[in-house]
Formats: sequence, C-alpha cells, structure tokens
Amino acid sequence: MIYLRLFRESYIFAIRAIIANKTRTILTLLGITIGIFAIIAVFSVFDSVEKKIRTNINELGNKTLFIQKWPWAMGGSEYPWWKYYKRPEASINDLNEILKRSETVKYGCYVVGISRLVENRNTSSENNTILGISYQYKEVKNFNISNGRYFTPAEMQTGNSIVMIGHKLKESLFKTGDPIGKEIKISGKKVTVIGVISEEGDDIFGDSHDWFVITPINYLRTITNIKERGSYISLTAKEFVSIDQMRDELVGILRSVRRLKPGVEDNFAINETSILTKGFKDFFGIVTMIGWIIGGFSLLVGGFGIANIMFVSVKERTGQIGIQKSLGAKNYFILLQFLFEAIFLSIIGGLLGLIIVFLGTLLLNSLDIGIDFAVSIKNITLALSVSGLIGLASGFIPAYQASKLDPVEAIRAT
Repeated sequence: MIYLRLFRESYIFAIRAIIANKTRTILTLLGITIGIFAIIAVFSVFDSVEKKIRTNINELGNKTLFIQKWPWAMGGSEYPWWKYYKRPEASINDLNEILKRSETVKYGCYVVGISRLVENRNTSSENNTILGISYQYKEVKNFNISNGRYFTPAEMQTGNSIVMIGHKLKESLFKTGDPIGKEIKISGKKVTVIGVISEEGDDIFGDSHDWFVITPINYLRTITNIKERGSYISLTAKEFVSIDQMRDELVGILRSVRRLKPGVEDNFAINETSILTKGFKDFFGIVTMIGWIIGGFSLLVGGFGIANIMFVSVKERTGQIGIQKSLGAKNYFILLQFLFEAIFLSIIGGLLGLIIVFLGTLLLNSLDIGIDFAVSIKNITLALSVSGLIGLASGFIPAYQASKLDPVEAIRAT
C-alpha cells in the first residue's frame, strides 16, 4: 500500500509540475521525446524493412543456389570486377550437364533477362523485363497463375512465340479484358498470351513478376543474342541434402564441364541467399548504432533536463519535505517519492516520442510503398524501459539530497 501511495503522490506532483511550469517542463521533456523518437523510429523502420527483405530472401529459397558470372557482394573488400568481367555467362549447356550428372539437385532452371517495349494496339509499356526460361522454372520459383496456363515441354523445346505476363502488366495492356489467346508485341514481334501470373506486390530486389513477360528460352534466342546477356542458373537441393553438399558437387561438375585444369581459379560464381542475409545484417547493425548515437545525445540532454526539474522541485518543496519528516516520513519514502516523479516525467517524454513514431508509421503506410511499417511490442518496451532508466539516473541525486534534508532546517527554510 505504501508503494501505491508513493506512486499516487508522485503522479500528482508530476502533473502539478507540468501544469505549474508548462513551458519549462515541455522544453525539458523535449530532449527525451526527440531521443526516444530517433531511436525507436530507426528501429521501427529498419525492423519493417528487414522483415520485408527477409521475406523476399526466403522467397528466393533457403536451399537454392544461383550459378552466375558475377558473385554477389555486400560491401567489404574491394570488388575485383575486372576479373569477373572476363568470365563466360552461365549457359543452357551448363544446366543440362548439371541435371544429367548431379545427385543432389532436385530442380534447375536457366533464366536470362532483357528489357523491351511491350505493346497492345494503342497501349504500350516501356522497359519491361522479358525473361527467357527453361521448363523447370515453375518448380524453382514461387508463383501462381491466376488465368491461363504454363508452357508445355513441347512448347519449350520448339520455342513457340507464346508468353505469360504479370498481373500489373496485364492491367496496363488489357485493362479489364481477358488477355488469354490475344496477341501483344515485344519490340514489334507478335507473341500470344497463354497465362497471367497472380499479383505478388512490390519486391525489394525487383524480382516481382507483376511487370514481367515470361517466354521459352528457345523463343527469346530468336529475337536477341542471349550469350551477351546477363543470365543465371537457379538450382534447388533434394530433401535431406545440405546446401554445402550441393555446392561442393556443383563446383566439381562445372569445373569438369568448363574443362578447368587443377589449380586454375573457378570462372563461375555460386551464390546463395545467406550472402544477402549477412550483408543486410551488417548494414542494419551499423545503422542501428548510428541511431543509438543520435538518440543518445538527445537522451543525454533530456536527462540533464529531468535532473534540473527535480533540483528545482526539491528546492520549491523544501518546507513540505521538512513537514513530512517531522510527521515521521522516512528517508527512503522521500527518496522514492522524488525518484518516482522523475521516472514518471521521463516516461511521459518517452510516450510522446512513441506517439510521434506511431503517427509516422501511419503516414508511411498511407504512401503505399510496399513495406508495412509498424511499432513492435519489443520497441515499445525498449522505449519505456530506456525512458524509465533515464528518469531513474537523472532523478537519483536530487532525490537523495531531498531525503537527507534536516527536517528542522527544511521547515526553517520556507
């Protein structure tokens, strides 16, 4: 009961301090508010972005490897692009040999992309990604077909002039009409639409199918030289086969296919999603540290402000403290009373910072940029905990001085 009484009295004193000295209190709490806002805003934004990135990375596949000319790089040492530039592109022959020889690969597909103008009568869409794919693309990539169908093996082999298009491209070219069986043009060449891919939403890596045109690789090679284009092979591992086992086997197969002598450096890169995960983790770690530094200065200023308010409060209530002590109040009672007041004031500043962050997330979500921003329970707990600790640290010395006042001298000072 005594702690409830302490909390109630501290609450009343804090409210009175705010009402009696509005400008001074608001300016003092501003430091706490800005500090909490800076820290929690950084954490909330990057938690939301990281969640989106992790979702996109997981969609690439945790047991998927990508064979490419260029290795993925996420910062670190200098990137020797001049060495990788001389490497050959991944080829359809590489994929065929891997599928023939591998005992660890479950599915594999060859993908090459170009950018072209896509037209439907008087409607056009510029700089669309045209993907040429091999048959097992549907097994490696995670997507659904909302209307129409996928390619048959025979259509893949003969390279028919047929395509699947993304949901947003379909809406752009056909509005509300049914595109199945209709013809569109890719750089002036007619192709027939056989399928529409379900809407996927924006992708941080630009890997969403919404604006893509997908066609058999044997058709794409009739309209462009795919050997000069960026291409890759995507492979998924069999059940109970680790990613490391598949990687080791692929190195041996590719060195054999490309006839690389012992001691000669690989002329291919085998990339995996863990490279992206680690790179983004390091990046977010740096940004988080910057957020703490920026917010820390504001919290430091806010802490001094809380201490200043408490020193003034002790001075203004010196006589009251003397009366309390003369009536039997213990030192710890006075100490806790002022500590609770300091913590309460600090938490008010933290709550204001949280409210600003919350309003900011509502604004960002209204812009519909493809990321769901939110303030997590973890960040709310962190904000209130940090605010409370700042209040405790800032209010301890004034509270301790108040608890040590001599009751006679305190009453005489009024």
